[in-house]
Amino acid sequence: MPSPSQEPFIDPLAGFDWSVHWRRLIEARQQAAGAREAYWDRRAEGFAFSVRASDGTLPRALEERISPHKTLIDVGAGAGRHAAPLADRLDWVTAVEPSQGMREMIPPRSNMTVVAASWEDAEVARADLVLCSHVLYGVLEPVPFIEKMEAAASERVLVLMRDRPHRRPPDILTEMLRGRPAPRQVVFTDLYNLLRWMGRDPEVEVLRRASLSRYGSLEMALEDCRIDAGDSWDESVARAWLEENLKAAPDSTLVYDAGEMVTCVAHWVPPR
Repeated sequence: MPSPSQEPFIDPLAGFDWSVHWRRLIEARQQAAGAREAYWDRRAEGFAFSVRASDGTLPRALEERISPHKTLIDVGAGAGRHAAPLADRLDWVTAVEPSQGMREMIPPRSNMTVVAASWEDAEVARADLVLCSHVLYGVLEPVPFIEKMEAAASERVLVLMRDRPHRRPPDILTEMLRGRPAPRQVVFTDLYNLLRWMGRDPEVEVLRRASLSRYGSLEMALEDCRIDAGDSWDESVARAWLEENLKAAPDSTLVYDAGEMVTCVAHWVPPR
């Protein structure tokens, strides 16, 4: 039997295919979740309500690059949390969003184009900046997705991702009702290793904020959880859990505080 020093050495970073690792994580999540027809259309109203109350603070890496003559593409713009306020400070914003329900929530701006397509299918003009905020969690093939962002950016690509699991009420209740933990979501660590594997050398900014889920009513919270739970749904169990764990805020909304959330921003100059 060969000694450890005689065994072939495999570098666990350089010799590892991080795109395959990423794909396996996404597939495991998708299989566990089951069919989710029109998922983001159904979540659009509740999602828009929840993010509307966020502090709106932009990453420093983006803030210091904003100027009135620049353009930006928001990849997966959602309900326009970033696209609309950025349009007020930039020359032009292109918001790419595949969900009709989400697009309907985007506040209109005269200098913003909303593109009804997934990023993979979108045809857009290049921009100075390309932003992708909390979108990659469901992207099965991240390498071509990222390379398309690089091709569309003349100055910088910025990607935001959480670096720990998101513990929203739907996540907790769905695991409770199904009696098993969900496969883990991809997190920033996976993205960073993937980017290094791709030959990129991103700068990283760390953001620490409270992880708050906000609802306008108990019924809105129930609907948000019902969408995720699917066939496992139990109205009485969910209602009891929410009544116990949601707290009334001064603005009369209901809030679930999951503690601190760490979000990281990877940003880099696209390769020429």
